Amino acid sequence: MTEGERLQKVLARVGLASRRACEELIEAGRVTVNGEVAHLGQRVDPSRDEVTVDGARVPVAPGLVYYLLNKPAGVVTTASDPQGRPTVVDLVPDEPRVFPVGRLDADSEGLILLTNDGSLAHRLAHPSFGVEKEYLVEVEGRPAAGAIRRLREGVDLDDGRTAPARVSIVAPGALRVVIHEGRNRQVRRMCEAVGHPVIRLVRARIGPLADRGLRPGQWRTLTPAEVRRLETAVAAPRPAPRPAPPPRGRRAPRPPGAGDAR
Repeated sequence: MTEGERLQKVLARVGLASRRACEELIEAGRVTVNGEVAHLGQRVDPSRDEVTVDGARVPVAPGLVYYLLNKPAGVVTTASDPQGRPTVVDLVPDEPRVFPVGRLDADSEGLILLTNDGSLAHRLAHPSFGVEKEYLVEVEGRPAAGAIRRLREGVDLDDGRTAPARVSIVAPGALRVVIHEGRNRQVRRMCEAVGHPVIRLVRARIGPLADRGLRPGQWRTLTPAEVRRLETAVAAPRPAPRPAPPPRGRRAPRPPGAGDAR
């Protein structure tokens, strides 16, 4: 290939490392282009070729942007709203056009990512990649040990049982909840199911991303290192979790086809 740009120059331009360090990565066999191990001096088309380093994709296409927004309550997580409510897209630059990754309820607050990188957005939102989301949750009442245990083990909702969550008490009536699923209003429904409806919910972390200094309504561009950490987090799907055991005293359902036909 005589056209295109030299690979080490492309990697350096997107902030992966210095030109010399990128050359060393290529020489060490840690870089691939379209699934093939790259060689020093190789030329690539950034708009078409897929480049990875240590198995994690490096976004090299021109024009990709990544915004981290602290969503205020009352703002909806869509590109447009037929009811005329403010949207997360209204709070970031108009160009280039971006879309929110995943969703955050209108009543909820906290971090949300907006980007025009469809590949990364898909993997961040897909439950098979298991990207963690951490929430600070104020609830009604003071959850006892039994309620915390149910949240940790999985809660039966109308769309199935949730995967185990990491839950801790941070103050009377306040919890830290970490999940990797993305069901609609999941944390609110989980807390309500154990008898403690949510008063306020704030997303504090998306995978490796957190920013306590970002005020409600503020946004910032991700650094190349942060984009790299996101790509590393979704480099491969996580193994499917084992089904949660049935509650004590309840028989496990028979597998399909077992027993008498009806």
